[in-house]
Amino acid sequence: MRKATLCLLIRQEHPPAILLGLKKTGFGQGKVVGFGGKIEDGETVVQAAARELEEETGLHVAEADLERMARLTFLFPARPDWDHLVHVFLARTWQGTPRESREVRPAWYPLNQIPLGDMWADASYWLPPVLAGQRIRATFIFNSDNETVDRADLEITPAPASRPKES
Repeated sequence: MRKATLCLLIRQEHPPAILLGLKKTGFGQGKVVGFGGKIEDGETVVQAAARELEEETGLHVAEADLERMARLTFLFPARPDWDHLVHVFLARTWQGTPRESREVRPAWYPLNQIPLGDMWADASYWLPPVLAGQRIRATFIFNSDNETVDRADLEITPAPASRPKES
């Protein structure tokens, strides 16, 4: 099973928005996705999330600004080589301006207009709770078409009470 990361950037301005991208090449081509990819040898999950975000968008995020939100297992019985374990992070602070890369064309979407119909079918299960601050552990089993979800098992944990940042 491949281990990977996914990083979602949330812009707090009015209206609040999420940075997603149209996948231009490779796995998920043609879908709107978050930013991420495989974890390289010797790299932590957090390091991989920050590196992949920078490679795909040109944005730099400090590892301390990545908030762990979900651990998602994707199983494709018709294509086991597509099975993934994905660690999902949110970031609300970063440096730079998003730019298009060879892999992805980034765009901001208002949080009330996320193009779930253009994303992987699993996104409608886990993305809204993650954006509401909930932690998710989930397994998605896809049908033989490798597009639709046959079964979704989710464990949702309420958001922890926020505490003031130390100065």
